[in-house]
Amino acid sequence: MIWTPPRALAAAISFLAALFVAGGAFSQEKPDRPPWAQKPKPAANSTSTDGTAPTPGIVPTPTQPISLPEDADPQRGKIKVKVDLVSVLASVLDDHNRPAPDLPVEAFQVYEEGVLQKIEVFESETQMPLDLALMIDSSLSANKEIGFEKEAAAHFIRQVLRPGDRLSVFGFDENVTQIAAFSDNVAALQAAVRKIPPGAGTSIYDAVLLGARALERRGEERRRVIVLVTDAGETTSRADFDAARKEAVRSDVLLYTIVIRPVKTESGRNTAGEHALTTITETTGGDMFFPDTSQELDVIFDLIDRELRTQYRLAYYPTPRGPANTYRNIEVKVLNGDYHARSRKTYLTGAQ
Repeated sequence: MIWTPPRALAAAISFLAALFVAGGAFSQEKPDRPPWAQKPKPAANSTSTDGTAPTPGIVPTPTQPISLPEDADPQRGKIKVKVDLVSVLASVLDDHNRPAPDLPVEAFQVYEEGVLQKIEVFESETQMPLDLALMIDSSLSANKEIGFEKEAAAHFIRQVLRPGDRLSVFGFDENVTQIAAFSDNVAALQAAVRKIPPGAGTSIYDAVLLGARALERRGEERRRVIVLVTDAGETTSRADFDAARKEAVRSDVLLYTIVIRPVKTESGRNTAGEHALTTITETTGGDMFFPDTSQELDVIFDLIDRELRTQYRLAYYPTPRGPANTYRNIEVKVLNGDYHARSRKTYLTGAQ
């Protein structure tokens, strides 16, 4: 039996413990490793249990009003990626507003700020999936034919949704409320339309602005469409006309507006709201409809559906490229004189 003095034993244990600790530290940090191989260090003030941080921004919640924060900043929390390709959706129609299918790329010209651009991407009858916000003015509940209008909207939902598409139902009065989240569940979406509650006031600008933001959060490579059914009597929005138009342009939404006019003559009607909506709609490349009766809604919804299924997608790399964060004018021309093109008139350049 070998006897070890207590002092020597303690020294040996201390030495081995020091080696163990140093080895552990070395295996974790290893300064000779490249940066990508280093083990990440926890943040000093981290309080998250799953390593993720909440994403700022407005998140629509079914049956809850969507608010407009005083300091709402749509760019906050986003990663800016430099993408030069400009994509334009064009609806090509004849003199009777019937879609013109099967045109070749040679039939089109695209201009930015008056300069002819080279078309790099061309899709006839684009198959890009739809994200569609169906927004119903709940002040229309005063209209005795509101039931027919809701049924026409429910029929449109069944007609427009294809595989890969998603639709959300919103009601708006003095607030903007998401009644049903984006989905392809036709029965649930139809039920949501039918249960839009009555309201007072009409916040058209808020509806356009918040609808555009909700669509933008859905991601890229999808068409963003708002179908707005309203009496155009703007009364209670917190946002103004410029804010709504800028958000629609920045989010690249296509706006279709159906104005249900309780009064057919201009006397006693809020025509300012109609003119404002016409401007925003035309800027996005959408279309305006003024049905004389609710029975025309089925035909209008059918026209919108057919147009969405026969759109052309044109994309180009702008030459010359505009300065960062500026608005650039776009014009799409069809060389065949029997047709005319409707598309967005402007876009906002990204950061450089």
